[in-house]
Amino acid sequence: MLQRERSPSEGYFWPSLLAVALHALLFGLLFASFAMTPELPPARPIVQATLYQLKSQSQATTATNKKIAGEAKKTSAPQYETDQVEQKKAEELKIAAAKAAEQKKAEEARKSEEAAQAAEAKKAEEAAKAATEAKKAEEQKANEQKKAEEQKQQADIAKKRAEEEAKKKAADDAQKAEEAKKAEAKKAEDAKKAAEEAKKKAAAEAAKKKAVEDARKKTAAELAKKKAAEDSKRKATEDKKAAALAELLSNDVQNEQTVADEVGDKVAGSLDDLIVSLVSQEWRRPPSARNGMSVEVMIQMLPDGTITNASVTRSSGDAPFDSSAVAAVRNVGRVPEMQQLTRAQFDSLYRQRRMVFKPEDLGL
Repeated sequence: MLQRERSPSEGYFWPSLLAVALHALLFGLLFASFAMTPELPPARPIVQATLYQLKSQSQATTATNKKIAGEAKKTSAPQYETDQVEQKKAEELKIAAAKAAEQKKAEEARKSEEAAQAAEAKKAEEAAKAATEAKKAEEQKANEQKKAEEQKQQADIAKKRAEEEAKKKAADDAQKAEEAKKAEAKKAEDAKKAAEEAKKKAAAEAAKKKAVEDARKKTAAELAKKKAAEDSKRKATEDKKAAALAELLSNDVQNEQTVADEVGDKVAGSLDDLIVSLVSQEWRRPPSARNGMSVEVMIQMLPDGTITNASVTRSSGDAPFDSSAVAAVRNVGRVPEMQQLTRAQFDSLYRQRRMVFKPEDLGL
């Protein structure tokens, strides 16, 4: 808070006012003494008054005091009373005018001081406002600078993150490309292996078909040979009937049975090989199949070679292998070569035929 400085006129006001009040009191007492004093011969009154010379008295007040002191030394005779009163009134008017002038001057000084204080206050307010605005501007500038720095940091972070993501993407793309290349190479290798497997399988199928065909041809040849042998035997038997029926008949029956057994064994062996070949074409090797296993299967057929049933009579100990062997036999369906056998041969050999299957016999 600013302290208002006292002006010189304001410092003189109270002492001047005190001096005027003192003189007015003296005049009042003097007037009262005049009114109460009896008529006496004229004499020069002795008026003792203490005048306080103050620094705050103005020139008009000093002159008035001097004049009042001079007038006090004059006679106090009654004839001067009226003049004295008039003069007192005039002095009072002068004092009042001086007092009014002093008050006006003091008021003007006060207004001037207030105006100066108001100007100083306004100036201080403007300075404070300017300081506040400058501070705000500085804070705004600092905030803008901080914001710019934060934006720059964010931009740097975003740039760094983008570079890292781009680097990671490039690495991922390179890895994916490498994996795709490896996948293509593996695919090509698998395709090559598949082609080789297909080629091997086709060769195996061709070999199987050739083996079956060879077995069929062999069986057909043996059956034809058997039939020729039977025809030759029959013809020989008929030729010998005339010589010695009983002996020859006995010998022929024995010889016929021997020949039939020999021919039947050969034909049965050929048909068994044929059946194994046909079953191997239909067999699908299970993962559990191992070389050394063996399963015995009972095959039931009709004279035309149709397979009516197949069942396990002696297990290998591995159910999947047993089931695969039975399924392969049933999938053969029909063996037409059985029709080359006589009914007696079929009934005795293949109406119900037990056969043993092994993985190494069925697979390649």
